[in-house]
Formats: sequence, C-alpha cells, structure tokens
Amino acid sequence: MKEIFYPEVNETLYKKRLKNGLEVTLLPKSDYHKTYSIFTTNYGSIDNDFVPLNQEDFTKVPDGVAHFLEHKLFEKEDEDVFQKFGRQGASANAFTSFTRTSYLFSSTDYVKENLLTLLDFVQTPYFTEDSVNKEKGIIAQEIQMYQDDPNWRLFFGILNNLYPKHPLHIDIAGSEDSISKITAEDLYLCYNTFYHPSNMNLFVVGNLDPEEIMATIEKNQEMKHFEPASSIKRRFPIELEKDIIKEDKIELSIKRPKAIVGLKGLDEVPSESTDRLKYQTSIQLLLQLLFGITSSHYLEMYNDGLIDDSFSFEFSLDRSFHFADFSTDTINPEQFANQMVNLILKSDKSPELTEQNLALAKKKMIGKHLQSLDSLEYIANQYSAMKFDDVTLFDLTKIIESITLKDILNVRNTFVRPEGLSRFYIYPKPN
Repeated sequence: MKEIFYPEVNETLYKKRLKNGLEVTLLPKSDYHKTYSIFTTNYGSIDNDFVPLNQEDFTKVPDGVAHFLEHKLFEKEDEDVFQKFGRQGASANAFTSFTRTSYLFSSTDYVKENLLTLLDFVQTPYFTEDSVNKEKGIIAQEIQMYQDDPNWRLFFGILNNLYPKHPLHIDIAGSEDSISKITAEDLYLCYNTFYHPSNMNLFVVGNLDPEEIMATIEKNQEMKHFEPASSIKRRFPIELEKDIIKEDKIELSIKRPKAIVGLKGLDEVPSESTDRLKYQTSIQLLLQLLFGITSSHYLEMYNDGLIDDSFSFEFSLDRSFHFADFSTDTINPEQFANQMVNLILKSDKSPELTEQNLALAKKKMIGKHLQSLDSLEYIANQYSAMKFDDVTLFDLTKIIESITLKDILNVRNTFVRPEGLSRFYIYPKPN
C-alpha cells in the first residue's frame, strides 16, 4: 500500500491497485465520527458507442443505459439494498453523470459491513426482462420531471447547440423512446464492459484504520472472479465548429425569459496531468475574474437590469468535451446574450485582468477549497471528479498558487474564439 502525504493540507492518502485492477484510495480522518465511501465506474451517459468486452466490433446501445443500470443495480432477487443499508445504520445513494456512475454510503457504525454491502451489490448484477420493463415506467416519470424543469431544459438547450452530434447533448436518463428499447441484454452488455474492476475506483474517507479496511476490501475482491482486464474502446461522432448551432429558442410555461451563452473549447487540451489541472483551474480563475460578483462586468450588467441573482456560470472539462456556460433569468435575453458575447470576445482587454485582482481571486479560491476539505462528501466526490492520473484535489492548492497572469491570458487566448460561441433562449408561452 502506497502512502502519499500532502503537506499543504496535512493529509495522507493510502492507495493500492488490487490484482483485479480496482484502484482503492483511503483517507483516514480520526477526528470524524462518520465514514463516507464512493464506488465509481468510469462510465456515464455519453458512453453509448463502444466495443463490448471480448468482442471486436463497435456496438451502439440506446441512450440512457448508464442511468438505467444505476437504478437496477439496487434491485436484487431476494432483497432491497436500501433496506439492508438502513438496517446497518447507513444512508446510501447513487448518481450518474456524463462520464461516471457512482454508488455511495455514509455511516457512523458498521463501516466494514456497509463497505462489503457496497462492493457486493455493485458487483452482483441481477436483471430480468420483467424487472427491466417495470423500471421503464419509473424512469419515464423521472425524464418527464426533468423535461418540466426550465433550468434543466436551458442547460441541455445550450449543450444541443454546442454538441449537436455528440451524445453530451442527450439527457443523462435518455428519452422515453430510447429507454423503451432497453433490454436486460443491453444492461448486461454494458455492465460487463464498464463495471470491470480495472475501470473502477473505490474511495473511503473518515474514521478508519487503513490497514484494516484495505485488508477487508482485498479479501472481498479475492473471493470474486472477473474476466481479464482489457482496454475499453469508445467512439464519438466527429464534430466541426461549423456544426455548432449559433442560436436557438423554445417556449415553456415560465414567467420570465431565460438566456444562456455557451463557449465550446477546442478538442486539444493538455495531456499531462498537472498541466491539465492547471488549464482547468486557470479558466475557472479567468471566469471568476471576468464575471464574479465583485467584477465591474457583473455590476454593470446587474445595474442595467440584464441579470439578477439567478446569474451563474460554470466550466466543465472531461474526456471528449469542455465548455463554459453563462445563464440568467432576464427580461432582455437577447441584450444579455449580446453583452456577454461582447465581454467574452473582448476579455483580453478587460480591466479585471490585473495582478492585484488575480492575487485576490487565488486567495479566495484557495480559502474556499480548504474550507470544503472539512466535508467528507466533498473530498470523496471531488477526488473522483478531479483526478488526473496521480494529480488529485490535494494538489490543487499548489496548482492555484503557481498560476500567473500570463497563464490566465494564455488560456483565454486558447479558449475564447468567436466560432465556439452559441446562445439559447427560453421564452414564456403566450397566454
């Protein structure tokens, strides 16, 4: 077992890759009563075109299989997994993103028992056609619920503009039509391909003895049989900048219009793990400098009535995609979008990009990060989301400290391009 000490945050990680390929990471926090564990597969909603395990040709499955699998793994032939966790004093949950599916629990007692339950239920699939068909109605209701959510529709509206061919623009749960086509065979096909231990990682944080917990996990895994590990081949559509939809709109039953501006990044991002995390963090700092609540751009748009407290922005970087989006409720959606596009394109001349402002933004980001490290849930979830090979969220402080104004301007010049911009609106339905 490998020990890695991070002096900046005074934390020690214990890591080991097991014989079956599973990567296990443990973080002891002796001053906490709670333990939190998350079991993640590198498989999400965009992974619908791939070469299945022990096959040679690509196969495309219906949209929504990853999310469907998340639901079905909790259902077993003879027990309800949630009830078992409940009897053992644990709270369990799961979630599916574009690129990952995670299963988790938190508890103060029976940590070993709950950890074994987590490993066993995820690694013991049970699907029948009857149970799959029964689940379709439940997931269809969930899909409809999200279709009625204006903010969800706004976000996927801009994704459809930026990535009209890539499965990123498809709802994580799929559509009512796509899930109607899912079979138990599809679930087993995807499960056997993507739920191999070599494509998964387990992170446990809290009041634990690393030697004891690692031995418990190893013993559990040694009792199970898995096919030999093999690399997973995924395929995504080729997209060109000319494919970007520059503008689109819909109408929903809302009171105020909504607007969102998206900026799609180039496919080429740094491949080296430290450089990749630095690139991501530099863009996050750039956006904070330009549009944070203390910036002149924010105050100007707010005072002009173009934005209100609903204004937000985010940056996403993951395998096969990266983009930024800026959204708000506004009575002047087109004027807001025009102003945002203008500020983005002229951001190299922005008065906000100064050494003094960057120093303050870096301090704020470091402070927020260090404060978040008091949360076991934050540590576990972000460790999986931010992990670039051997570079982790515990390296973030020194990454932030290393970023210069020149770095900010360099990523701005790489990321900001007029060809990558798009806008999407939601207007109230007329009475």
